[in-house]
Amino acid sequence: MTQAECGGALYHWRPMSRTVSDSDRCPCTSGESFGECCGPLLAGTRRAATAQALMRSRFTAFAVGDAAYLLASWHPATRPRELDLDESLDWYRLDIHAAGGGTPFEKTGEVTFTAHYRVDGERAKLREHSRFERVDVEWKYLDAL
Repeated sequence: MTQAECGGALYHWRPMSRTVSDSDRCPCTSGESFGECCGPLLAGTRRAATAQALMRSRFTAFAVGDAAYLLASWHPATRPRELDLDESLDWYRLDIHAAGGGTPFEKTGEVTFTAHYRVDGERAKLREHSRFERVDVEWKYLDAL
């Protein structure tokens, strides 16, 4: 378990558990390589330009087990103090159904998606309608409706 201060509070997480190379296909299923898509966001070298881009990067963070990125991209008003990812879940596909707002010129956005995963050899899915809000210049995940 690792800990760091973020926004004045101390947060705990497990380090990234799965590795993806820059030339691998991005786990968010955008069709781009990890190095061109979500990799720079998880590395902190680029910010998500839209709420949908943040959603894709957060799915990728779940897929590779990057709890630190998940905490950093969570809105300070709703961010949990600890995040313990279930490593038995294999997140393998993201389907974006709708996105509203969330452009570089807006303050809020919403994304409806289905995240597909495997657990104990069985397929499962999570459908969610997420809200995002810009905090200063960065998009943050606010909550799910």
